Amino acid sequence: MTVSGAENASLGYMPNHDQYLARGKRRQETEKLDQHLPEGFPPNLSGDLVWEGKSLAATYNWNYYLTAEDLDEINHALRHFKSLNKPMGELTPETFPLPKLHAVLREISNEVHNGHGFKVVRGLHVDSYTREESVIIYAGLSSHVAPIRGRQDNKWQGNPADVLVAHVKDLSQSCSSKDIPGPVVTAEKQVFHTDSGDVIALFCLSEGESGGESYIASTCHVYNILAATRPDLIKTLSEPWPFDDFAPAGDEYKLRPLLYYQPATGCDPERLIIQYSRRNLTGYWDCKRSANIPPLSEAQAEALDAVHFTAEKHAISLDFHKGDIQFANNLSILHARGAFTDSDKKQRHLLRLWLRDPEHEWTKPKDLQERFDRVYAGVTVGSSVFPLEATIRSSNVAT
Repeated sequence: MTVSGAENASLGYMPNHDQYLARGKRRQETEKLDQHLPEGFPPNLSGDLVWEGKSLAATYNWNYYLTAEDLDEINHALRHFKSLNKPMGELTPETFPLPKLHAVLREISNEVHNGHGFKVVRGLHVDSYTREESVIIYAGLSSHVAPIRGRQDNKWQGNPADVLVAHVKDLSQSCSSKDIPGPVVTAEKQVFHTDSGDVIALFCLSEGESGGESYIASTCHVYNILAATRPDLIKTLSEPWPFDDFAPAGDEYKLRPLLYYQPATGCDPERLIIQYSRRNLTGYWDCKRSANIPPLSEAQAEALDAVHFTAEKHAISLDFHKGDIQFANNLSILHARGAFTDSDKKQRHLLRLWLRDPEHEWTKPKDLQERFDRVYAGVTVGSSVFPLEATIRSSNVAT
């Protein structure tokens, strides 16, 4: 039996826990499930990237609070960059100098890539700046963590461009549902997923009236739980899946795994990588899963829900507030968002960057090369755009 997100509500974008449990029970009763992990996959992963949400705060402080000296340095860097009269595409550690804070931000990059996988910088005074100044500070400060910015759309106002800043805001009330590409521009819950860059940076410009919690989970911890209890699901996750490209013809898709294991080499430590967005497997709202794409199997349907619900159970809430910047390893950290409610006076609004740090960059599986080339290949200063207001993106760069 197979199911398709476009045809069967039992596998929609929003996971249903009762259906997930029922599917697992049925499969264990009627199928002979593989009791062995895929060849080469370890029974257990260890290290800082393996953490349990309930106990992490006792051993790891993921917050860095900007000091008065830091804020003075940031203000000086802002004035310096504005004095250069350069386009925002030229925001670098050299044009946005942070002589003392630089070392802190480089250590944050090390923590994101080689430590626990995430860090939150807190305390920017958003209300003290114009929107343009906030974007300059965000991109300038982030360049010290990871200097390469990736494109999140390839058109701006109908023309080819490298759009480097995305706005995460509810736009569903002001546009047609057929133009909604995913939950990023709605107020709905976002289930656990990854984005398309090496490092995802989120900057909170303002908070909604309620909700909108930011959650993250350790992929390695999720792996350890499933490897111990359901090795067949690890096997399923490591096999090719049909990812919808949402092309106009409705028949373009890519076959690749969700999960990759890379043994230690002379250059790199042992690593586990997960890369997927649920909407490319189930569709979302009017952006239905294309009819000509192979449907997901029952095993894939269960594995997809298993990742979400295991991550949900063992995640942490980052207590994300106005003026905070969250940096996370997008290759091995799952993130999600709670549904939220806006009001006339309080509207949730985040800015997003997809970043890369050549010093700490992870080696990618060949299957993911095209996905990451969509983000980073060929980005130029001349074509770079940093929108100051939220719009619906024109392309599916984030597939």
